[in-house]
Amino acid sequence: MAGGGFVPQVGGRNYQGGVTSFVVITCVVAAMGGLIFGYDIGVSGGVTGMPEFLRKFFPATYAKTKDTSENEYCKYDNHLLTMFTSSLYLAGLVASFFASGVTRAFGRKISMLFGGLVFLLGATLNGAAMNLAMLIIGRLLLGVGVGFANQSVPVYLSEMAPAKIRGALNIGFQMAITIGILVAQLVNYGTAKIQGGWGWRLSLALAAVPAIMLTIGSIFLPDTPNSILERGHTEKARRMLQKIRGTDNVDEEFQDLMDATKAAKKVEHPWRNILQPRYRPQLIMCTLIPFFQQITGINVIMFYAPVLFMTLGFGQNASLMSAVITGTVNVVATVVSIYSVDRFGRRALFLEGGMQMIVCQIAIGIMIGLKFGVSGIGTLSSFEANLILFFICAYVAAFAWSWGPLGWLIPSEICPLEIRSAGQAVNVSVNMLFTFIIAQGFLSMLCHMKFGLFFFFGGFVIIMTIFIFFFLPETRNVPIEEMNRVWKAHWFWGKYIPDDAVIGATATATADLKDSTFKTTVENILL
Repeated sequence: MAGGGFVPQVGGRNYQGGVTSFVVITCVVAAMGGLIFGYDIGVSGGVTGMPEFLRKFFPATYAKTKDTSENEYCKYDNHLLTMFTSSLYLAGLVASFFASGVTRAFGRKISMLFGGLVFLLGATLNGAAMNLAMLIIGRLLLGVGVGFANQSVPVYLSEMAPAKIRGALNIGFQMAITIGILVAQLVNYGTAKIQGGWGWRLSLALAAVPAIMLTIGSIFLPDTPNSILERGHTEKARRMLQKIRGTDNVDEEFQDLMDATKAAKKVEHPWRNILQPRYRPQLIMCTLIPFFQQITGINVIMFYAPVLFMTLGFGQNASLMSAVITGTVNVVATVVSIYSVDRFGRRALFLEGGMQMIVCQIAIGIMIGLKFGVSGIGTLSSFEANLILFFICAYVAAFAWSWGPLGWLIPSEICPLEIRSAGQAVNVSVNMLFTFIIAQGFLSMLCHMKFGLFFFFGGFVIIMTIFIFFFLPETRNVPIEEMNRVWKAHWFWGKYIPDDAVIGATATATADLKDSTFKTTVENILL
């Protein structure tokens, strides 16, 4: 059996201190930044399925939904309708580049505060929208807020958390996203029943609630020791590190932070430096992981779940309830990830989740193909509809304990301080770019590719699972400032990491481990 991607666990240093209530509370508050992202993902698909919303802003699509002769695959194929959903992510893409500089120069909490305020303004405009232009401007403002929050929150969590529970605390961000999605789906289910056709306004306006939570929370949050040190406040950074670790004996960890900060200050152009060969593993991961995360097709389910279920013949209430069911599965499966990520490691979750998603997507594609064919004409029995719902839930669960949280965790924990903001900006911008492309293109792709769309996404999941197997080393329990030791030990990436990039006197031992690992890898492949 091939074992090309396996690297034995490279243990990090055991710093003094433990898990304090202070750091847990601050990380929980910061993770609320995921609520604004999740609520928007969940709310957009619900309101685009509400007849009164379509009648007011997208009358052509509304007419097609009432035409019984229209191909089921193509009823919602409207570029203006998809622009309503996707415009947010285009704005988030642009905002992420500005957020990188703000996060580095002024700290992580300032980025979170700004993101919350702009998102609040966008939610207000959307709830009060009188025309399509007002609706799209509101969405663009929401995108700016999401771009700043997604840039700062994962980095904040990774820097505050002790190495041994960094995965669990960082996944709090993804947990907040899934809760936001579920809350939005429940809100949509309730507001769809409001008489008078104004329920969509309430759904969009309630996005202000998580925005207010993030804004108020970020005012009271402390900044991370890494960020304080990066801005030149040495003693303040030491006191903060002592506070979050619950001990005065933080000399070893603080020295590592000092060394990383000194190296970071020598870097005047992080965007230029991230292109250097020594940062090649981080650049590749910060680019391909968010790309793969979106090309799983998950946002097809999250954005357009009600629309997709109506396309498959569910009624409006049934489609909204089915979306609520998938949202609940999403939350529960994320809890599984929080429990297991620091016990079983990142690779195990990636590989199991990938295989489960492949099986589910193939099953869904076959079932829809057999019932609807290429004509888009057909019906599902109650048993068949429930079976498709089961496979969609199994697919969502696999994503929620693998690519969902780990797609944010891995890029936020692998970059050294001198390129951390740039690396996270690459991660967020690639994520937003392909979220925009998928959101803008899905309904048209569904119309033209029909059931083959699920095979399309399934093929990419096969590719990304193979990539993880061979090229992603295990980062569990490794302190964030010592991550270069992991790359140095990897059979492929080790050649890019110079010895002086490895903290302390461990470079030689790590190089020896790399040699033995590569030898074992070759033997496994030959066997």
